[in-house]
Amino acid sequence: MASNESGLRTFLDSRVDACQTKDIDRLMSHYSADVVYYDVVPPLRFEGTEEVRRNFVRWFDEYDGPIGLETHELSVVANGDVAYAHMIHLDSGTRKNGIDSAIWVRSTVCCRRSGDKWLITHEHISLPIDPANLQAWFSPGL
Repeated sequence: MASNESGLRTFLDSRVDACQTKDIDRLMSHYSADVVYYDVVPPLRFEGTEEVRRNFVRWFDEYDGPIGLETHELSVVANGDVAYAHMIHLDSGTRKNGIDSAIWVRSTVCCRRSGDKWLITHEHISLPIDPANLQAWFSPGL
């Protein structure tokens, strides 16, 4: 099981690297054709690689330059050909409007392995809010 978890961590690191460099083709190679993806932006639910691809391109286009995406608190569980992971990401960079921003997002990823390849079958992104004002919680200092 340790090698499954290690392999999944490597797979997830590759996914983050593809996001940081906005490599849409490499990023999409991590997703199964029947992926279901929940995001914080409308329509909230994206199904299949074409919808998920369009959503990632939309996200990439919000940034002028690379995206900072730091993974924190990664937890991985793998058993046989099924695995899940949850983590917190710090999403940062310079927006097209010139504003430097950083925001925390939570992510849960469910994967299935076919042969020696992991694929993401489900991903759920959520945005922490400040309960005092119901606004998105931004990273302190930016």
